[in-house]
Amino acid sequence: MLKRLFLTALAAAVVVGMGYAQQSTTKVNIRVNRTPAYSGKQMYTSYCASCHGFDGRGNGPVAAALKVAPSDLTVLSKDHNGKFPSTHVMAVLEFGTETPAHGTAEMPIWGPIFGDMDRGSTTHDVQTLRVSNLTRYVETLQTK
Repeated sequence: MLKRLFLTALAAAVVVGMGYAQQSTTKVNIRVNRTPAYSGKQMYTSYCASCHGFDGRGNGPVAAALKVAPSDLTVLSKDHNGKFPSTHVMAVLEFGTETPAHGTAEMPIWGPIFGDMDRGSTTHDVQTLRVSNLTRYVETLQTK
């Protein structure tokens, strides 16, 4: 009986150890430099392109290091019956997501980061402007 218990505990330890060993330990750090709030393209290039790619197809230079591939942002309209889901994109940028359709919750939640960039001004207004302009730029990436 003791031998069976020992073997069961050993097997459980091996399974747990294998699961731990398979976890990715790669951390992806994106340097966040302050960009103008009026330039959606510059914000996209600075904050999004490293994962989503400069063309928005999810092929950025750090995409291979991520556990889940970044979303292809060029098909958002196609995936929503031809209508760009601006409200959804704004919500993801501002509050993040746990929806597998977007990716994982590992994507930075840009709302608070954008708010911290412009302390001393009417922070919420500039944060909203950044999210809105970035969303409008992502809309320009949609495939026809």
